[in-house]
Amino acid sequence: MTKYHRNDIGSLVLDRHSTTTATTCNHFRLCNAFTGSSLRRKIFDAVSCGASSRHRHQLMQEMLNEAAPQPKPKSPPPTTTIRSVLKESNEPKKTDFKVVKKAVNNGKPEKLVDLLNLAEAESDAETTKKVQALEELKRLVKDLQVENEENKRVAASRVRLLTKEDPETRVTLAMLGTIPPLVAMLDFEDSDSQIAALYALLNLGIGNDPNKAAIVKAGAVHKMLKLIESPNEPSQSVSDAIIANFLGLSALDSNKPIIGSSGAIPFLLKTLKSLDKKRSQARHDALRALYNLSISPSNICFILEADLIPFLLNTLGDMEVSERILAILSNVVSTPEGRKGISVAPESFPILVDALNWTDSPGCQEKASYILMVMAHKAYGDRQAMIEAGIVSSLLELTLLAVSAPIYWSSSLTNQYGKEYLVVEEGMMSEEKKAVKQLVQQSLQNNMKRIVNRANLPQDFVPSEHLKSRTSSSTSKSLPF
Repeated sequence: MTKYHRNDIGSLVLDRHSTTTATTCNHFRLCNAFTGSSLRRKIFDAVSCGASSRHRHQLMQEMLNEAAPQPKPKSPPPTTTIRSVLKESNEPKKTDFKVVKKAVNNGKPEKLVDLLNLAEAESDAETTKKVQALEELKRLVKDLQVENEENKRVAASRVRLLTKEDPETRVTLAMLGTIPPLVAMLDFEDSDSQIAALYALLNLGIGNDPNKAAIVKAGAVHKMLKLIESPNEPSQSVSDAIIANFLGLSALDSNKPIIGSSGAIPFLLKTLKSLDKKRSQARHDALRALYNLSISPSNICFILEADLIPFLLNTLGDMEVSERILAILSNVVSTPEGRKGISVAPESFPILVDALNWTDSPGCQEKASYILMVMAHKAYGDRQAMIEAGIVSSLLELTLLAVSAPIYWSSSLTNQYGKEYLVVEEGMMSEEKKAVKQLVQQSLQNNMKRIVNRANLPQDFVPSEHLKSRTSSSTSKSLPF
């Protein structure tokens, strides 16, 4: 019976095996294609056939060994995988433990939290501060829009203070609508309110071109001129504030034609004539405003109509304002009308030529030279007037002074980059002076020859030794012209 069952089982396995995978399996080996249920059924049939325990155990062991799936090269057996997973889940990760330990030892989490809290607190404080500042600005705008003149004056004074050195506040207040009520305050009869509004507008326009344009668009220029032309003349403080506003507003190119055509130039001229040297700031502000306005060619006609050029030429001797006056005249000569206005002004060329001799003011010499150069271009009548005024000798003197100007350098001095200045030896300076003296002597001798030719004197006429000694030792201020 035992043999029967063995043969039976063997034939069963062989038959099933031979019909399915005869080419790939060997002898009694079961293919991996068996499912778990079919394998259990085979084992149950073998056990239930009445074989002895030894044979049954042997058969079951062989079948289990054959039916067991072969492990893949890269995948561990199921038992091994489960154990490894359990081991990994029970044991702590070494890398995480080290990082946490290092962080705790160094105390980094606590410091990081402190820094984050501090940054958050500072951010909240800054935000709160900005919100409070914005609310204050809103209250100022509301105070400017109420009917109470006292509240408006206080609010205007506050705006003047806040916008003095804060560009962001100028932008914010302009966006909140501060400019129109401040311009409207110029209609008040109270001079304190007028001054507060004028200086608030002045500070709003500092370094802010959009605000300058908005102030003019709101009618500030018209209202300021209305104050000037009123029967009751404005106080000195109001007048100075208006001049300062004209200076600030005229810095914007688009405002120049508007201010120039409004009548501001006659006011500035009238103010200059009435100002004394004690009000130096107002004088300089008025001249600077006129300079800004003279940049626009469309304002030259208004400058001529106001008869400003004769006043400027007559004031040219005042060294405190002479360079500013010459700067205005430099703009005036840029147009044909301006050149004609200077040409017909009394004593214009003698005054300008005289400025060439102001050796203590190189800026005035430069600007005067430019004005005369432009005036002489294609203007033969003006050239003759310049010659009669002595421009030739003045230009020669100016040229020689420029060539012979000493250069004071020292080998012991260093500049801001730590490099030494160039050293000029005394011998080299003396050679330069000798060359300049020789140039002067040759120029004078050539002039003497031309004079002799015009006088029809003998060609062998030679200047006396006394004249030679004069020319060899003379400076540019003793030239015999």
